[in-house]
Amino acid sequence: MLNLWRISGLATAALALAGPAAASDRSWQAVADIGVVSLTAGALGASAWQGDWKGASQLGLSVGATAAETWGLKHAFPETRPNRDNRRSFPSGHTAVAFAEAGYLQQRYGWQVGLPAAALATLVGVARVQSHDHHWYDVVVGAALGEVTAFVITQPKDGSVQVLPWADSHGGGLSVAARF
Repeated sequence: MLNLWRISGLATAALALAGPAAASDRSWQAVADIGVVSLTAGALGASAWQGDWKGASQLGLSVGATAAETWGLKHAFPETRPNRDNRRSFPSGHTAVAFAEAGYLQQRYGWQVGLPAAALATLVGVARVQSHDHHWYDVVVGAALGEVTAFVITQPKDGSVQVLPWADSHGGGLSVAARF
């Protein structure tokens, strides 16, 4: 599975670093598309490789809920894209789905898989801004939406360590619980 991550990461990085002359809007759109497809293949592949069908169903629910939330926000808050193509800029669907998949991998299988997935999801968001399909805030909201949705829906496969967010009127943070 890690070989898939290395290959997709190297391919995406090569496209992203091809140089300013080659960094057209279409090239950045290709980077975003390849990134999302790589995350989808990686998340589904990780679940299938381990025979983790409960995890695969959580992935489907996370991505489906993220897509529905994104669709609703796009219609509730029509925002013109930077390229003036249409009024479906807010939030970034590519970024939301990429972060839902990365969040799933992080929550389900740990940071060793989640960290490279989050880096690839970040590249998807950067590519969406560079391609002039989204404003920076479209990408930030899409990332938060996907990550939070995956975090709420996905249960860790190994329940011995859990990281949970918390918030109250005085602030917030993360709580770590470990079972020995």
